[in-house]
Amino acid sequence: MSGNSSNIVLVGPMGSGKTSVGRRLACSLKRDFFDSDFEIVARTGVAIEHIFDVEGEQGFRKRETQMLADLCEIKNIIIATGGGIVINLKNREMLKHDNFVVYLSSTIEQLLKRTINSKSRPLLEQSSNREKIIRDLVSKRESLYQEVADVVIDTTDKKLYVIINEIKKVVSA
Repeated sequence: MSGNSSNIVLVGPMGSGKTSVGRRLACSLKRDFFDSDFEIVARTGVAIEHIFDVEGEQGFRKRETQMLADLCEIKNIIIATGGGIVINLKNREMLKHDNFVVYLSSTIEQLLKRTINSKSRPLLEQSSNREKIIRDLVSKRESLYQEVADVVIDTTDKKLYVIINEIKKVVSA
């Protein structure tokens, strides 16, 4: 990894564990943690679902790009991104610039299991067939996650501490 001042950024589909892993990794490495979706909610004062309702996905993506730019200005932090962060070319360029990007991948079955009870994922709320939506999103975004990733870690059926240790090994190498 290029220096200790680089940020570690977690990318991957919804339900891959970005927030849980990021929070625990930040504690372990004694760094600050930021979840880009949470920061958007904190800045706007409204839920992401509300932003989607009022501004549409395009409005949300614009806010997401601005938040990523703001977070990338801070050094030596851990950032968990939203699952769709990679669809914007500008975001992919920012991710690859002076950040260490970890793609947390997982099976469709695992992602479905982890998101089954979620009420705060606007893209899943649009259909009763959550599996199809997750499959489609992963299919569309897989190559983009791979493009920005410095390392890919499969989180399927792994305990949090195992994932954290895998990331720490790669980061300290």
